[in-house]
Amino acid sequence: MTDFNPQKLKVRFILPASPTEPLKGRKYTLSHLNDNGQLILDIGTDFNNDVINEKLNDGFIAEWQTDWEYRLVGRVHVALENFTEQEAQKRYEYLTKLTKNALHGIAFGDRLFLSSYPLLLDAPIYILFESTNPQLRKIYNFGSLKHYLNQFQYEI
Repeated sequence: MTDFNPQKLKVRFILPASPTEPLKGRKYTLSHLNDNGQLILDIGTDFNNDVINEKLNDGFIAEWQTDWEYRLVGRVHVALENFTEQEAQKRYEYLTKLTKNALHGIAFGDRLFLSSYPLLLDAPIYILFESTNPQLRKIYNFGSLKHYLNQFQYEI
């Protein structure tokens, strides 16, 4: 089960993005405020690098990509050079859980967009876990956004 709480999600559109446009080049930056658990989802045509903690490479980013099919491709930073193997493994487990929350946030926060492009509901989600530790550097398939909407029975 997830800890995602839609009441703690704040969505901000960065121009020229709107609740329904654009499809091509649409990007998501999800950050959080540690003190109150609020998630902030920025939707734009560029990532909002201002909200990502550079020291920790903290934050979740994803974007719609296409060649012959649409897919949502995201990235999280697991471990940097100064992390011990144990710290990196703990962060990896933590980020796996947070990635699921981030996908709930994108599905819920951008549900009007998804209702405009229903084919995206079944698009695969690929998340790259970046790490200086090769054992933690992996790409995972996290299903589709339909799964994240259906789990909470959101209407689109």
